[in-house]
Amino acid sequence: MSEPLARPGYKDFTARAPDVYAGLAALTKAVDASGLEKGLTELVKLRASQINGCAFCLKFHLGLARKAGVAQDKLDLLATWWEAGLFTAREKAALAYAETLTALDAEAASDEAWAALRAEFSEDEALFLTVAVATINAWNRIGIALRFAP
Repeated sequence: MSEPLARPGYKDFTARAPDVYAGLAALTKAVDASGLEKGLTELVKLRASQINGCAFCLKFHLGLARKAGVAQDKLDLLATWWEAGLFTAREKAALAYAETLTALDAEAASDEAWAALRAEFSEDEALFLTVAVATINAWNRIGIALRFAP
């Protein structure tokens, strides 16, 4: 069996691709400035990272979620949010939307998914939530491809 090929780590990535890092960071800052609750956006980023299997992003966003005051029970039961009985209607709408955009199945951009999201979020909030999901999915794919260590 051959040894795995070495890949750039997170620090190497940010040093060698500073414009890419700055672009992704700018998207995150725009979402943070949008007025969406930080705890909510961290839950969405965590759920997408669970689905994608990105250990680096899970560890990173768990820290940010805790700092934002997300309850430990919610973090513990995030993988089964729909049956946990702990999440608000707003959180459930955001998590369901994040799952459909992350999985990109046939229902990903359905009118039903958008309507369910809009029942809890303004159009501007839905726009920035879409950016948050897209950004974490980009980070997940980079972290997984380069095998960033958690």
